[in-house]
Amino acid sequence: MSGLILKLGPRERVLINGAVIENGDKRSRLAIKTADAKILRLKDAIHPEEANTPVRRACYATQLILTGDAVATDTKLQILRRIEDLSQVLTDHDSRTQLDLATKAIAEEQYYKCLKALRTLLPREERLLATRMQ
Repeated sequence: MSGLILKLGPRERVLINGAVIENGDKRSRLAIKTADAKILRLKDAIHPEEANTPVRRACYATQLILTGDAVATDTKLQILRRIEDLSQVLTDHDSRTQLDLATKAIAEEQYYKCLKALRTLLPREERLLATRMQ
């Protein structure tokens, strides 16, 4: 994860290698220099009971790697399968681009980038599910 820049808002919390760190009263910027640091913005965290849709499950699995709660070598294949399943349903150009970015990030072991790409799909998934429920 070398070269990651975190821009934190006032009082924003982030999990770094198991420690919760809270920003002060002003915006700040952190440069993460340690490769393979386990980092997750807590505002981006998905709780286990919220991992109830295909995109959320893919995000949650990626999140577990970022927090150190899952071994990357054991979880990568699971995430790639979830991305493949999503690519069967989310066929528009923008969704495909994000899924390709997520796949590439997994291959490069850039899990934060993978999570970022997958999170962009959450609003689309929500709209699709809302349409389906009507």
